[in-house]
Amino acid sequence: MDPDSVLTYTQANKAAWNASAHLHGQGASWDALLLAAGQPGFNVLDDCLNATLSDLGVEGCSAVQIGCNNARELLSLAALGARPVLGIDQSAAFLAQGAQLAAAARLSPRLLAADVYELPDGLGQHDLALITIGVLNWMPDLPRFFQVVRGLLHPGAHLVINETHPILEMFNPDSATPLVPETSYFEKTPVRIDEAITYDGTDAGEGETGYWFLHTLGDIVTACVQSGFHLQRLEEHPHLNREEDYAIYENQPAQLPLCYTLVAKAI
Repeated sequence: MDPDSVLTYTQANKAAWNASAHLHGQGASWDALLLAAGQPGFNVLDDCLNATLSDLGVEGCSAVQIGCNNARELLSLAALGARPVLGIDQSAAFLAQGAQLAAAARLSPRLLAADVYELPDGLGQHDLALITIGVLNWMPDLPRFFQVVRGLLHPGAHLVINETHPILEMFNPDSATPLVPETSYFEKTPVRIDEAITYDGTDAGEGETGYWFLHTLGDIVTACVQSGFHLQRLEEHPHLNREEDYAIYENQPAQLPLCYTLVAKAI
């Protein structure tokens, strides 16, 4: 994708996330998260991701999260012995929430508001990079994205991705026939999103327009390995890690893969 198009999309997505941030920094859920951040062993990572990171042995590792949102996952790495050093997100509004959580957790990562395709110099190279749910789908140019990620890691460092499975993009859980595919797995047209962004799938009205990009698992793995990573593990899981609307796809007689974990080493 040409740089001008990438910039147009990333600027739109930045506006969409900033416009939705206030929905996540208030109310009972936010109050509970802020309270939890101040408790020993704060950790919002699910069992699957905790197990992956524990198996890698991340104690003492310098960690960066790309697309860190409000930094709750980055801060959670401290419970596993890692050092949450750097969180990068395009939304300054979400990072302001991250600063509150970090203060509650008595941690001090650098929280950088930046276009991931235009990062400043001097960010260093780290031992661990973490990417979680939804980040890849906001990225219009996967090869460039993984090249940036590789630049944040020293040789031998690990990249861990825990994401929803691309096959779920074929289905619409709100359809009258939610088990019948609606979208081709190979569709490349960006999905325009005009609604405010929520984590639980609730309708919060209109927001700023953002764009969601459909990437196959092959797209993701290829972009990763061609950017200087050695693939160590790719595991597909039957459990759900996205909006509750998609729970209808769990525990089916013919089970779809619902999420995946990718572990790669920088070379």
